[in-house]
Amino acid sequence: MSTYDWLLFLHITGAFLLLGGGVVAGALNIAALRRNRPSEIVLLFALIRVAVASIMIGTLLAFVFGLWLVHEVGYGYGDGWVIAATVLLVLANAMGAIGGRREEQTATYAADLAAGGDEPSADLKRRLRDPVSLALSYGSGLVLVAILAIMIWKPGA
Repeated sequence: MSTYDWLLFLHITGAFLLLGGGVVAGALNIAALRRNRPSEIVLLFALIRVAVASIMIGTLLAFVFGLWLVHEVGYGYGDGWVIAATVLLVLANAMGAIGGRREEQTATYAADLAAGGDEPSADLKRRLRDPVSLALSYGSGLVLVAILAIMIWKPGA
């Protein structure tokens, strides 16, 4: 295998880890929205942390090997699609991190409720459905889809 083949393999592996982790995190978040017992919500949020590890590893692999591929193939780091993808990757990670911190507070609240009797709570449901947290988390996923489109079509290249 050539250097290009290895770089492409590692870049695409990173993209799969990143996008796959995002899909899993989104599915677990939806599952948490459908639960009433705080202990179940705590479990689902704990599983989201595993997906976040995949997202972090995938981001690193996709970014590092993507930029290496840009160099290897002869594209320019100043090409519009490279800059757009990089900016969108930073944006997606920032949105996901901010939304994730807000959801960690909800998970902590759910853990307190679970320890105190595990009874359903209207306040917990309200926190789970917080429009800002949901917009940040799902918006981050949509930005990742935009990055994927840019990577496939490379507009302007």
